[in-house]
Order: sequence, then C-alpha cells, then structure tokens
Amino acid sequence: MGYQSMRGNSSQLLSRIAAGDGHGENSSYFDGWKAYDSNPFNPSSNLGGVIQMGLAENLLCLDMIKDWIKEHPEASICTEQGLTDFEAVANFQDYHGLPAFRQALAKFMGKARGGKVKFDPDRIVMSGGGTGAQETLAFCLANPGDAFLVPTPYYPAFDRDFCWRTGVRLLPINCYSSDNFKLTKAELELAYENAQRDNITVKGVLMTNPSNPLGTTMDRDTFKTLLSFVNQKRIHLICDEIFSGSVFNQSEFLSVCELLEEEPSYDRNLFHIAYSLSKDMGLPGFRVGVIYSYNDAVVRCARRMSSFGLVSSQTQHLLAHMLSDDDFTSEYLAENKRRLHKRHGEFTSGLEKLGIKCLPSTAGLFVWMDLRQFLKESTENGELELWRVIINDVKLNVSPGSSFRCTEPGWFRVCFANMDDATMHIALRRIGDFADKLKEDTTQMQNKKRFNKKLRLSFCRLNDGAIVPHLMSPHLLSPRSPLVKASN
Repeated sequence: MGYQSMRGNSSQLLSRIAAGDGHGENSSYFDGWKAYDSNPFNPSSNLGGVIQMGLAENLLCLDMIKDWIKEHPEASICTEQGLTDFEAVANFQDYHGLPAFRQALAKFMGKARGGKVKFDPDRIVMSGGGTGAQETLAFCLANPGDAFLVPTPYYPAFDRDFCWRTGVRLLPINCYSSDNFKLTKAELELAYENAQRDNITVKGVLMTNPSNPLGTTMDRDTFKTLLSFVNQKRIHLICDEIFSGSVFNQSEFLSVCELLEEEPSYDRNLFHIAYSLSKDMGLPGFRVGVIYSYNDAVVRCARRMSSFGLVSSQTQHLLAHMLSDDDFTSEYLAENKRRLHKRHGEFTSGLEKLGIKCLPSTAGLFVWMDLRQFLKESTENGELELWRVIINDVKLNVSPGSSFRCTEPGWFRVCFANMDDATMHIALRRIGDFADKLKEDTTQMQNKKRFNKKLRLSFCRLNDGAIVPHLMSPHLLSPRSPLVKASN
C-alpha cells in the first residue's frame, strides 16, 4: 500500500524542474528530430527514410579538418607523436582553460569576423557548447522571473537553454515578413512597455546575429537603434554570434564589437557575446562554447561557473594547435564561405524552380522557406497540419515557423549544409513531387467549386434567361428539394 502511494505521488518527491516540462522539448521542433531518429534516411539501406533537414549542422568542410588532423598527429595526445604531452594535458586543469587555447580562440574569433575586431583572451570564458554559454549568461544577468526580450522568429532551443534551469523568461519582440522580419524600434518599445505593464522586470535583449532561423544579418542602423535602446534603458544585450564565420558575404556582417569600438559612449558593462565552434567549424560534438563579456563581474562569475561544463583539456589541446595554424584557418574560413554560398545557391534555385520562395539570406546553414501558398487555412493549426504531412508522407524533417514563435503561419526553417549533394537533390525531388501534388489537388478543388457554382446558377434561370427570385432562396438545396437529386 505504501509503495503504491509513493508511486501515485512520485511528482511530489521531485523538484519542479524534474517534474515539469520547462525543457521546452515538447514542441514540433524537437518532434521532427524524433521522427528522423525513428526512421533515418540512408542512401544505402533506407532510401524511404526521413531526411534530416531540421538540424543546423555544417558538414561541408569536415574533410579539411580531417586532413589537417592527419597531417598534424602531434596535436593529439592519443598519438605516438603527441604522447609526450599526455600527462600534462590529462591532469587537472584550471577552469580558466589552457592559455594557448584561449589565445588561439581569441585570434580565430577575430578572423571569423573579417579581422575588423580583436578579442582579449582574458575575457574568454569556456562552456559546454552554445547551450552552456546561454545558460551561464542567464544565471549571471537575471533572477528567476526576470525576462529578456527576443526578436521573433527565434531559435526554439533558447526556451530550454536560457530558461529551463534559470527560471528566466523570454518575451517576444514581434517582427513581420512585410519588411523581411526586420527588428523595428516601435516593436522593441512595445515589447518593453508590455512587460512593464505586466510588472515583469526586463533585464535585457537576447538576439542572434546572423539570425537563426532567418539567415539574415543585422544592418548598421537597426543595430545602432538596438544598442542605443539597451544603453538608455540600462539593460543588457546578449548577442549570439554563433554563425559569424558562416556569412557568405563578409562585408554584410556587423559584429556588436565593431559598434562598441565606434561608439565609446555605450556602457560596455551591458554587452555580452555568445559563441561556439559548433557551426563555423562544424564541431558540435566537441562542445566548445564561448562567453565573451565586457563586464568584469560577469567574466569572474561565469569563469567560476564554468567548472560545471568545462571543455575537456584534450579538446582544448587539439584545437589550440589547429586554430593557431594561420594558413589553415584562413583557408578554412574562405572555403567554408565558398561552399556554403554554392550550396545555398543550388538549394534556393532548386526551390525557385518548384515555385517556392525563401527569405533572401546571406548567412547560416538554413533558409526560411515560404510555404504559405500550400496552407489550407492561415493559422498555426493549418501550418502544423501541413508540417505533419511533410514529416509523415514526404519524409522530410523541416521545422515549422510556429516552433520559432513566428507570428505568421506558413514559414519553415530548412537546413541544407548537413547532407551531401545527392541527398540534397533527393530532398528537392521530394519537395517537388509534394508541391505538384498540392497544386494538382488545389486545381481540382477550384475546378469543382467553379463547376458547382455554374451548376447552381443554371437551375436559377428560365429559358428566356430571367432569374426567378424565389428559386434563389435558402430552400433551394433543402433535403426535400427535387433539385438535390438532379445535381448529383
């Protein structure tokens, strides 16, 4: 009896975090991953499986990294050439991180931003991937119940990374397709005023630049408006620049660091950057996250907290060698941009031939695809109905805009850099077949409606063409009407 009672009240034995679902993974964004995991596409063994287009991974330049590792066995402590460093690296390390790694990482971050800014290695704090960087910043800057404003659409996992364990809230700044989802001062002010009206403490703004999921970069005027806003309100700005080295046209990318250098009147204590090697280097499994803050207190606190998710010394040791190789990093960044640009062009032109448009973009590993023309109804339910068909019938894991808090139904994020050319063409063919089927169904439905309309009108005319008023009454198609049988 006691055992059954304990089972029945098991949630009372757990914390609110353990018993709740604040992780945010009960969403279509993560459900798409589960659909892929249960039936993954494989060109050799499962051609009918789900193609993963919901995961922003960059596989296009991994061959360059593998070649470098082959040519530099001394960089690994697991080879004969690098074994002399095994003991030093394997022993406990200060959670400041290996000095050589922080120096190499600071140099790489500057190079990824076109060499227009420099980073101080002493301000770099490491974390377990971009997830750890976001959570640590949330812990350092806000209390449970406090909020950060975030432009929509935004990365769905922020609800987990930034909020789940910290208790911090995210409040949307609505952006719209009418101006390519550009952040406006009016919506920024409105989101802040709404929070104040609801007695919610706003501690800052969280944004991604380049944008995830839009693949766009923030222009100078908009950026200056945002920086002036947070400086005036005395709130923080967290700028996630995880795709900064994945911009097809480097001149279009503006880092927050550049504006801080140009405008000394801004209070630097309010500005923080999150970064990772997961996207630009295609190394998400290495779990290298970075916090770069201009606030000394945040650097100190984040460094103390980094012991909960420090990057392994073996990983730091290897990457310190790799990122210190100037010739390699220069060649890699240039080739990465070239391959991303090529793949982006091939994919978007393939969609355009199918009559499908995407938001113009110049960065990231994905496109913001417009499928509004295929919605049965322009609602979130209509979007999810379309998404379920794409997942279950077309066998493509694409992510619906509603999971990114997009206010306009019918937009989908589609990743294109996590597959080879052959798989991309299979995906395009599936999309084409799907689009043709939907267009055919739509045409048949429209023809049927036109036929029914003409049929009804024909019963309302006499031989001389005059319309008899009483035949237009609602009783025309009643169950008793003899015309019902005639219309079948």
